[in-house]
Amino acid sequence: MLWWVVVIFAVPLAHGSIDQSPKAVENWFKRLPQAKEKLTKLHFYFHDTVTDKNPTAIRVAQANITSKSPTRFGETLVVDDPLTLGPEPSSKIIGHAQGIYSSVSKEERSLIMILNLVFNDGKFNGSTLSLLGSNSIFHEYREMPILGGTGVFRFARGIATAKTYASNTTTRNAVVEYHVLVLHY
Repeated sequence: MLWWVVVIFAVPLAHGSIDQSPKAVENWFKRLPQAKEKLTKLHFYFHDTVTDKNPTAIRVAQANITSKSPTRFGETLVVDDPLTLGPEPSSKIIGHAQGIYSSVSKEERSLIMILNLVFNDGKFNGSTLSLLGSNSIFHEYREMPILGGTGVFRFARGIATAKTYASNTTTRNAVVEYHVLVLHY
């Protein structure tokens, strides 16, 4: 019985300090005309672990041709990848990239990324950014749009630039550096 009390009181803490009730959101919109737009710069590392005892990316679908395709065309993975301050796996976790990505090109290793960047630390705790875009993983830099957000990042729009920091083609595990510029109120 005591664990229910812990869960009930822990849920508001996990969602941060931004009131997300319908009335609070309505009040936020009423103040929007007076609000000043802000630019926030974020820098973090995305740890995609496909093969390990505790994977963070799991294949949920593939086409009949995927195993014969050099680009893994048709493969879809669901992810809950940690976002950290540094590239080391032991670095402080500031959030998670949660969503799906699929191999969508027969010509090059290109993914469609559909992710929520869920922050669980510091002033962005409980806030999210929504990323949707093409990620040609063998290009040095990949630019993907930020299409929205919640919490501190309401009405967000911006650009996420990804660069592979480390990858292993055998295990398919990777660490990707992200620089995000986002406008929000």
